[in-house]
Amino acid sequence: MIKDFNELIQKVKAAKRGTVVIAAAHTESVLDAAILAKRESLAECILVGDAPAIKELLQKMAPEYLHSFEIIDTGKDLVKAAQVAVALAREDKADVILKGKTDTSMLLKAVLDKEKGLRISEVISDVLAYEHPSGIKLMTDGGINILPTLSEKIAIIKSAVQVAHNLGNPNPKVAVLSAVEMVNPKMPSTIDAALIAKMNERKQIHGCIIEGPLAFDNAVDAAAAGMKGITSPVGGAADIMVVPNIEAGNIFGKMLTYYCHYRVAHVVMGTKAPILIPSRADDGETKMLCMALGLASLI
Repeated sequence: MIKDFNELIQKVKAAKRGTVVIAAAHTESVLDAAILAKRESLAECILVGDAPAIKELLQKMAPEYLHSFEIIDTGKDLVKAAQVAVALAREDKADVILKGKTDTSMLLKAVLDKEKGLRISEVISDVLAYEHPSGIKLMTDGGINILPTLSEKIAIIKSAVQVAHNLGNPNPKVAVLSAVEMVNPKMPSTIDAALIAKMNERKQIHGCIIEGPLAFDNAVDAAAAGMKGITSPVGGAADIMVVPNIEAGNIFGKMLTYYCHYRVAHVVMGTKAPILIPSRADDGETKMLCMALGLASLI
């Protein structure tokens, strides 16, 4: 089982290297990620966007790599950059797409285009990996699904379990989170959590152990789980946290970065090529780690 992002990078490097296409690459943080990936021998990058601006930034940031990347000029048109990136992935000329200066919604519109897009699942979802002292943990979905239904939550869990399997965890422990650990008819998230846990118990959801509803403390702290009489193997030992809505996931993810100062990475699952939609405020290292997480899903 992969314990940290350094191990993840080594796993990807040991496998066949992939190609990452960056949509609207004319911004420093994604070019920094491309440069780091080049230095680490992690991946090749295709830079799509305003070619003169990309070359100017490369000259300033790492002149030794000025001629080391394929650059496709789409000018300042962010929509065209997204469409070209998706086309390259659709044609198997790129394995992973990383968001650059383009908006997430703009990139996903191209990804989900019915005729020219990359969707292979009815539900796509964002999986965040974070480097906890006890190992890599996962959280979903804080980036795509606003208020997922029961069936959407099941699909979201299956995608997160797939990521956990890719990271070497054959039977991850999944906590379906709510504010409390008891089923409350006035809190729909507790009802969904209980149904999903029962479906897992009856082998309708495979490859993991699911418990819910669980409050966050019961999911991550064994003492808290014990005090509340939770005897599930998931209590205090969750590998995957499933949040009830996008607000909870967004707050959770940003707390990990800005309060806990954990290293994090994201990957969108449910598409032909993994889609990476880190925040434009994320630094180059974070975006390079997203590359590694996306490439790991192809191994």
